[in-house]
Amino acid sequence: MKERWWTTPTEAENGKTIIVTGRDYLDDIISKGKFRFRVSAKWKYPALPSGMPNDNAAELLQIATDALLKEFNRDKAAYITGIYTGDGEREWVFYTKNLNIFNRIFNRALENIEPLPLEFDAEEDPLWEEYFEMRDITYVPENDDER
Repeated sequence: MKERWWTTPTEAENGKTIIVTGRDYLDDIISKGKFRFRVSAKWKYPALPSGMPNDNAAELLQIATDALLKEFNRDKAAYITGIYTGDGEREWVFYTKNLNIFNRIFNRALENIEPLPLEFDAEEDPLWEEYFEMRDITYVPENDDER
């Protein structure tokens, strides 16, 4: 599966910057209808006055994101579709077909890093409404160098 991400700044209701990173080329996965559950994992990190993570938090966020991408790209039980960073919080958004399997893979991905105080939310979203809303608002098309 071809993988491409776009990143763009947006603004929270309070005026703070939120960096949105979205995943492209998911239409084949969406059309299969198997990934019906949306899971959100949030971490309220130590923030600078701008709402962006401090250096230690930024490093830990990168390590966690890399570990999650590696594990879920290998397993294919869920797909990270969006990553939101700003206003003192990082949110990873996934779509999965099985919440129990998702939980095992998520924990395995992060087992070798320091525990994060994460909050989870899961709900059925068979039409991928959150993903399409995020994509409609933030999408950055490919440039000629990416093709």
